[in-house]
Amino acid sequence: QHEFNYQKLSAEKKWTEEVAPPHLSKQQSSPHLPKAPVSLHKFNGAGGNLDSEKLWKLPEDRDFVPCVQPSSNYTTPDKTRGYLLVRTNGGLSQMRTGICDMVAVARIINATLVVPELDKRSFWRDTSNFSDVFDEDHFINALANDVKVVKKLPKELSSATKIVKHFKSMSSFKYYRDVIGSLWEEYRVIRAAKFDSRLTNNDLPSDIQKLRCRACYEALRFAPQIEAMGKLLVDRMRSYGHFIALHLRFEKDMLAYSGCTHGLSNAEAKELETIRDETANWKVKEIDATEQRYRGQCPLTPKEVGIFLNALGFPSETPIYIAAGEIYGGVTHMADLRSRYPLLMSKENLASVAELEPFTNHSSQMAALDYIVSVESDVFIPSYSGNMARAVEGHRRFLGHRKTISPDRQGSPRRRGGSVPGTKSMESTHSEEAFYTNPLPDCLCQRASQNVNTSIRESNRKVDRSMQKEHLLLLKVL
Repeated sequence: QHEFNYQKLSAEKKWTEEVAPPHLSKQQSSPHLPKAPVSLHKFNGAGGNLDSEKLWKLPEDRDFVPCVQPSSNYTTPDKTRGYLLVRTNGGLSQMRTGICDMVAVARIINATLVVPELDKRSFWRDTSNFSDVFDEDHFINALANDVKVVKKLPKELSSATKIVKHFKSMSSFKYYRDVIGSLWEEYRVIRAAKFDSRLTNNDLPSDIQKLRCRACYEALRFAPQIEAMGKLLVDRMRSYGHFIALHLRFEKDMLAYSGCTHGLSNAEAKELETIRDETANWKVKEIDATEQRYRGQCPLTPKEVGIFLNALGFPSETPIYIAAGEIYGGVTHMADLRSRYPLLMSKENLASVAELEPFTNHSSQMAALDYIVSVESDVFIPSYSGNMARAVEGHRRFLGHRKTISPDRQGSPRRRGGSVPGTKSMESTHSEEAFYTNPLPDCLCQRASQNVNTSIRESNRKVDRSMQKEHLLLLKVL
């Protein structure tokens, strides 16, 4: 009961507990903010149409609540054996999950973690430091009972013997404890050359899995100015009533990287090919766009998203927040979606130029604003199962299984999927559902209740049967 009460309070916490600075007061509104049509308020009313209520209804959570407190034999960090240096890579969500994994690795190898360096060399060329994107002091203090974290490597160790180590992808507890841990015999500082997806999803000690969740959902909070701006955007979207956050992954970098050109002109396809050829760290250059699409490796186009939303039953006056960077092709490729759903909003038209100015030239900070609105939205719909989509889905599951709609599911509790049958070794590990997409069963427990006699195992069997039916129905529709 104590665990449940603690986690209930954690789950109810809002993104921003600090008072927003005067220039971000919720009473202010952007002068060019579109007005909601009268019919929209009727649509969102508590006594409105039964079908509309069903659209916004949360999935059954079956009494699953966060349970991330460590076990009784979990101890505070011993005297550490050395320092772990890490540099992130990729976009915001890739950096988030990598940071949380390295917190767990530091615990496993008994290291002091130096605050990670953020990626400044990727496609976006963002110059942000850790403290520009995340609340550095909160991160350090929140992990004090788990891992010692310092802002900089001590000066006396600047000339110490170091090793740059490429950690193996999807590695186990034993690999870090025995292989990486043995490096302390010769070195006082270990630098992780790359650290996205370096820790396996499954088969880790329970306390390590719970630490990953504490790091991700409690310690890794955005910087105060980002949290304040994110909350302001949420408040302005809420003025329209219930709203969808649509992660429309139809940006230039994503299309260039994936080689997806469906619905684009020949000139656009050629431009994306040139970008891919000229980006040195993108190893795959020759991509068959048609084959990519058949394999499900491409995002839905904006037009296809509009068709999907309409088929789900969302009326044309539904408020939609576009959680994305600049959409490739702009007005041209957004025309069909906008004709179906004219009430499309983004951070750029919810906030003034002056309000966004501190974040505008920093892609990770702009992405953080979208992340906050996506987590807090009534319904989250990704057009592609990329890093941000998976991270937001997992975060929403942790906060109470908030509604997330993919073509075959809506966010209700289910156990994390294992490897695809028939796959072997590393291919099998990579086919597992990502830990941060679905933290059940490691960080979510079913609350005991006199009215609930079904076990977790039986509940999961029911969910599996339900998912099988949904898949069959989806295949029939396709």
